[in-house]
Amino acid sequence: MKTARSGDHTNTQYTVQGLHVVVKPTGPLCNLNCEYCFYLEKQALFASGEKYRMTDEVLSALISNYIESQPAPVVEFVWQGGEPTLLGIDFYKRAIELQRPFAHKKTIKNSLQTNGTLLDDEWCSFLKRYGFMVGISLDGPKAVHDRYRRDRDGNGTFDRAMRGLKLLQRHGVDYNVMVSVARDTASRPLDVYRFLRDEGVEFIQFAPVVERMPDARGRRLGLRLAGPASLEDEQQTGVTGWTVVPGEYGDFLIAVYEEWVRNDVGRVFVMNFEWALNAWLGNPSPVCVHAERCGRSVVVEHNGDVYACDHCVYPEYRLGNVATEKLTDMAVKSVKSGFGVQKESRLPRWCRECGVLAACRGGCPKHRFARTYYDEPGLHYLCEGYKKFFLHIRKYLRALATLLENGLPAAYVMDAAKGPLVIKLGERQKKGESSEGNQGGAVKRGRDAGTKGIKEGNL
Repeated sequence: MKTARSGDHTNTQYTVQGLHVVVKPTGPLCNLNCEYCFYLEKQALFASGEKYRMTDEVLSALISNYIESQPAPVVEFVWQGGEPTLLGIDFYKRAIELQRPFAHKKTIKNSLQTNGTLLDDEWCSFLKRYGFMVGISLDGPKAVHDRYRRDRDGNGTFDRAMRGLKLLQRHGVDYNVMVSVARDTASRPLDVYRFLRDEGVEFIQFAPVVERMPDARGRRLGLRLAGPASLEDEQQTGVTGWTVVPGEYGDFLIAVYEEWVRNDVGRVFVMNFEWALNAWLGNPSPVCVHAERCGRSVVVEHNGDVYACDHCVYPEYRLGNVATEKLTDMAVKSVKSGFGVQKESRLPRWCRECGVLAACRGGCPKHRFARTYYDEPGLHYLCEGYKKFFLHIRKYLRALATLLENGLPAAYVMDAAKGPLVIKLGERQKKGESSEGNQGGAVKRGRDAGTKGIKEGNL
């Protein structure tokens, strides 16, 4: 998404790069009941009758703690859930007021992840006025979206989510779309992608749905899903019926990439593709999933409790509370315990010798419950799909990298995808056009830049 995160998590990097904090002001409370949601069940971890509303005291402690703890010049509050809009606009107006006294110390940003069903003109006017980046969950056209995303009465939510999307567009709010790729969704890649593109969506992220059936520990806690996998020897490998099939997830990404690389480079930005190009260029991953290590992105629950990760809101991963401990201290405590570092140190031989390790980095540890060809534990469930995708797009990444190295727009790859690419030297320079190179999300300038020439054979 637009809110990038880097992936090195040593104590030194905390000082240089800072922290990323996801705030859940409503905890697991949501107005929907999406079949694949992994967070709704966390209500079982709180006392009966819990209000799931962040108080002013906790909000104030969070804001001062985070801003004062953050060594980086930019502090971004990511409001998530559950469904964060359930708290109403006044909660976020209060948050803005509490952030204001620190504005001279840091650049403060806010983003909101929402299902979009409660958005209205008042909400969107507020979000636009205060520069919120909004992530909205939308899985594709109606039949695809409503397959898994239903409300508590069992009704589809597509129409309400689309109304929210159109309101964001009408008010000019910066937004991106999160698509959860579950088992049935994976069979309709072009239906999903073309629908979003044709609805005017420019920024898309595909998130694979992977969840295991509960183990004995999960059942004791009253949960329906298993927690993070053991990287040493995970016994519970059975997945839910909505979990995407590994190879089919790879096929999904490949189908979308082939459509995108021929028609939409510079017009639509798929974050999964940006990350792959970023890795090809030798840069650190901006997202924890494909970083060498993780552990720098912590979660703050509605009561102020801090956990090591969004996927690790379980008692054993609790680090402390924003009212009593500094966020940086809690994050360092997490790293010193081995969390995040083990993402790299416990990679199986299969991964260490893999040709796409630089792009994959083993994936999220929560889902590393498969075994390798050598019968090693700690292989990511989606290994087959990741590898299929990363190997398939190498020819395009090579062309994109060549374009960027020569100061040419990445959008030229659309010509290369259709045949030999020949660009005359200096042709645009004579017209006085600039030659700024493009990379990742900067490819938006499309075909209107570039003064150097290259010759590429067929991809």
